[in-house]
Amino acid sequence: MLSWLNGLIDLPWWGYIVVALVLTHITIASVTIFLHRHQAHRALDLHPIPSHFFRFWLWLTTGMVTKEWAAIHRKHHAKCETAEDPHSPQVLGIKKVLLEGSELYRAESKNAETLEKFGHGTPDDWIERNLYTKHSVWGVTLMAIIDLLLFGANGIWMWAVQMIWIPVTAAGIINGIGHFWGYRNFENEDASRNIVPWGILIGGEELHNNHHTFGTSAKLSNKWWEFDIGWFYIRTLETLSLAKVRRVAPTVRAVSPKPQVDFDTLQAIIANRYEIAAAYARQFKATVAAEIDGLRARAPHLPHVQVNPTRAMKRWLKQDRKDTPQHEQVRLDALLAESKVLETVYRMRQELTSLWERSSSSKEQLLKQLQDWCARAETSGIESLREFSLRLRGVALA
Repeated sequence: MLSWLNGLIDLPWWGYIVVALVLTHITIASVTIFLHRHQAHRALDLHPIPSHFFRFWLWLTTGMVTKEWAAIHRKHHAKCETAEDPHSPQVLGIKKVLLEGSELYRAESKNAETLEKFGHGTPDDWIERNLYTKHSVWGVTLMAIIDLLLFGANGIWMWAVQMIWIPVTAAGIINGIGHFWGYRNFENEDASRNIVPWGILIGGEELHNNHHTFGTSAKLSNKWWEFDIGWFYIRTLETLSLAKVRRVAPTVRAVSPKPQVDFDTLQAIIANRYEIAAAYARQFKATVAAEIDGLRARAPHLPHVQVNPTRAMKRWLKQDRKDTPQHEQVRLDALLAESKVLETVYRMRQELTSLWERSSSSKEQLLKQLQDWCARAETSGIESLREFSLRLRGVALA
């Protein structure tokens, strides 16, 4: 006899947990593939079948409106870590974003200017206007009824988990922790962090620093040891002819060093500037450590060498100077004043900035700057600087 208390599907206790996790993971996949990579960033095209499935599923499980989500996220990228950022923990505080992320989202969704300026290109068909947007609350209500019918009393907590999953993981963890704690592959202009290198639970969104560095890439993993399950799903859809990747992060390949850098070399460096900056910092790890050890031996009383600055120096070599906080610049300048080698290495790194920052220089002028940079690097007397210049002359776009 059918037990209405248990619903149409009777499962062991662990079965309900597995089903709840599967359902919430489908929601996460819908957010990262459809809302984020497809709608907000246009990093891939989706066939109408998965596109509408994701849209329907998000209506059932979140009640979020595609135009609102895409507009708020695009504004976040455009105004990141400023007072206009809808949810920056650097501005609002980590507690505010972590605990009240969904409230911040709802408040911004009522900003007509945000929707007008950043919400272009999102679905505007009959079903969007007359159901998904107009009656967003109907979806989550229908989901509650379905959960109760299928799982009985257990459907109550399963529905509750579905409803809080995105506010907690996306609005709280990604928008909060993803700009506050974690590791950084790239010293880009904002405070984004990779929370963990295995993007599974939140669909790959854990790799948030990678995403902010290459915002229009459909793939969020960057290092070989990082995993983006959202990218796995996208590649599966592409294999089934249900998706087409439009953009991924640019990559470089090593070729034999050219006698003279050319326009192709310049283009490869500019396109992959964050990777070049990270490689520069890695190149001088041993040089920096040796110089700082020497400073300690010569002048152990200096305050800026008493606390090990090796790690900080690696970060400073990744950054453009404008991205280094003022209080750190004071410590950096004091350190550079004590070492000609460190001063040269740092100055040469900052000269690379002029190759990729927006300026009025022509391609010919930038190429001349790069050629001059390589010539000076190779005659600097610093072996690691000479080696890096040779690596630059062997850089090409993959």
